[in-house]
Amino acid sequence: MAVDTRPFGELLGEPPRNGLTRPKAVRGGGVKMVNMGELFAFPRLRNVPMDRVPLSESEAERFLLKNGDLLFARQSLVLEGAGKCSIFLGDVEPVTFESHLTRVRLDPRKADPRFYFYYFQSYDGRAAIRSIVEQGAGASGIRGSDLAGLAVKWTLVEEQRAVADILSTLDDKIELNRRMNEALEGMARALFKSWFVDFDPVRAKAEGRDPGLPKPLADLFPTRLVDSELGEIPEGWAVGVLGDVAEHPRRGIQPDRIEPATPYIALEHMPKRSIALSDWGTADGLESNKLEFRRGEILFGKLRPYFHKVGVAPVDGVCSTDIVVLAARSSQWLGFVLGHASSVEFVEYTHATSTGTKMPRTSWNDMALHELVLPPEPVAAAFTELMRPSVHRVIAGIHESRALAALRDALLPKLISAELRMSEVDAVLARADA
Repeated sequence: MAVDTRPFGELLGEPPRNGLTRPKAVRGGGVKMVNMGELFAFPRLRNVPMDRVPLSESEAERFLLKNGDLLFARQSLVLEGAGKCSIFLGDVEPVTFESHLTRVRLDPRKADPRFYFYYFQSYDGRAAIRSIVEQGAGASGIRGSDLAGLAVKWTLVEEQRAVADILSTLDDKIELNRRMNEALEGMARALFKSWFVDFDPVRAKAEGRDPGLPKPLADLFPTRLVDSELGEIPEGWAVGVLGDVAEHPRRGIQPDRIEPATPYIALEHMPKRSIALSDWGTADGLESNKLEFRRGEILFGKLRPYFHKVGVAPVDGVCSTDIVVLAARSSQWLGFVLGHASSVEFVEYTHATSTGTKMPRTSWNDMALHELVLPPEPVAAAFTELMRPSVHRVIAGIHESRALAALRDALLPKLISAELRMSEVDAVLARADA
């Protein structure tokens, strides 16, 4: 593959366009709009949840996105963010974009947009963007003319497509793992709510209906509800608190005792509303005391708990003291504890009982006092057994995705610069699949 350089503007199908000014208030229906948040959170934009804006017919002709459009951040609060590139890969409904973004639409006869999406993730591509920012354009916003004037790597479009296919395949596998984790988490959450919040099996038996469970599981549930201080609960169940079934292992550790390669999780590594903790750093350079955690324990972000940062540790490691480590008092209660700790109701409770105005913070002492309905241990154990394979699959998916991302990042500069032949890449991918 022969690689040359060309002005980026020669590859465009139409002039770059800045997006629409975002309305201050967005209510009701309308067209989905990509803003800076989506651009930074989803480098590959496909069926992503977004705010909506009204869009006239004349605006739709100019500002709707097409599959393969590249979006660049015109400005950013941090220097490194200016010029960040994402690619739009389609949606089930129309999508537009806001004024802080610039759309670049390439000529498909000259360029594969996926290739240039990956190019702008590479060292050379980021260096090209930095050259615009460092010349001062970033202060007032990167202009379409700045992008058009960039000297970028170029090869035949068929060769671009081959490179893009390889890198996209790896990203598709990562995306599939993410969606699988979301589906598994959704099913576990629905089952938890059915058993321990709505008491569906008990209500079904009380009404003479089939609870829809195998007989050994159905037999674990009583046939009626009784009154309690928390309202109606299954007969034989008890009112308790989270501290009855969960504990906070306080394994403090000083930085000089932590191996530099130890996985380190801080609040910024934790996603919102997802138990899949797929991101972490290393302990190299840590200067303050941390907490040790073990694989399978629950991490709860206690600073500004309304951000709903709760997940299952996929590795042994250390975490920030802004995170509470939770563990079930016995393995049978793991699923029950995880279900409660990651629920919206529990997060709302921790926010309501947190202290501090600007930086509200919860504590294990308050968390432990959260009232809940406690089932007999066999019911909790049965739920844990049903949920355990899903948790293991989520963790396995995280590790697989990190390995795929590492492979993608290693291949990216070599493919962009044609240091690797396609036959060599095929051998690398074959070893990765083995």
